[in-house]
Amino acid sequence: MPNTPKGRRTEAAFLEAARKVFAEKGYFNTKISDIAAAAGRSTGSFYNYYDNKEELLEALLDQFSAEVQGTTARLHHKGDPYENIVEAVRAYWSGYRKYLPEMIGVFQMSMTDPDYTRRWRRNRAAGVRSIIDGIARARSEGYDPGLDTEVLASALVSTLESFCWVWMVGGGDEDVPAPDDETAIRTLAAIWYRTVFHNPGTRSAATG
Repeated sequence: MPNTPKGRRTEAAFLEAARKVFAEKGYFNTKISDIAAAAGRSTGSFYNYYDNKEELLEALLDQFSAEVQGTTARLHHKGDPYENIVEAVRAYWSGYRKYLPEMIGVFQMSMTDPDYTRRWRRNRAAGVRSIIDGIARARSEGYDPGLDTEVLASALVSTLESFCWVWMVGGGDEDVPAPDDETAIRTLAAIWYRTVFHNPGTRSAATG
């Protein structure tokens, strides 16, 4: 992979073009020639950067993970834990939407390809670890959700993932009005906060 200013610009053009074409045609229907055309480059030059379409998808998923992890680090900052959780959820919600074609692609591929099943698990793992650390911090401050830490972290990541899929991919639930972004984010954050920071003797703005 060329590591020059021009090479980095070309790679960035392929990544951005892939995101655009994935959104328009879907991951499965996209050809490498489509990506190259959208990037304004030759199909042959694509192979200077990636061996195949799957490798490019991996690079895009790495971008998603890096963006979300950069904000979920806020979970460990001092300050209002509820607002920290809101910002972590906001990062996930916004990132999922931004990388929606990639998220659809990796989820669909994970159903039939063992390599992508592992990639999907790795994509979740960073979020699960971050939440585990956040629960440990809550316990150190006297909050006890009364649940297994690792299983709870998995359940919270699954809640975020499934809720995003339902409303961004699946068209929502019948007889449920589509939430705006802030309502969705605050609802998910409240579920997370009320579960982890469970303390019967404490009330806050988040718990009412």
